Amino acid sequence: MFRQVPMVEIDGMKLVQTRAILNYIASKYNLYGKDIKERAILAQITQKARKCYFPAFEEVLKSHGQDYLVGNRLSRADVHVVELLYHIEELNDSIVANFPMLQGLRIRVSNLPTVKKFLQPGSQRKPFEDEKFVEELKKNFF
Repeated sequence: MFRQVPMVEIDGMKLVQTRAILNYIASKYNLYGKDIKERAILAQITQKARKCYFPAFEEVLKSHGQDYLVGNRLSRADVHVVELLYHIEELNDSIVANFPMLQGLRIRVSNLPTVKKFLQPGSQRKPFEDEKFVEELKKNFF
């Protein structure tokens, strides 16, 4: 089980599989929204983040005028979308330039102290290596 990647050691546990890791961290740091309505919206956004709906996310941020995608605090959806933005920028940074609200979200999330530390050179951040994911991104954006 622990020969899988990614693996995170947290709170005396070794967690594998991205979804399990994200679920644990989201639960631990209250990133699931304040109520059942916000959790439902977060689930939708998280699912859409995998399909690169940047125009929809841009519209969500414009429509409610808040700093984050759901409510006015950091959520799991914000983390997913910002991670995707970083991956897209690694392939072609001009695509993200078309979405100023998402750029603002990326800046806000990236400036959080723990995220900022994680993004520094020499951190444990790894580039994406999943060729299927790269091909999907290229198909959607290039």
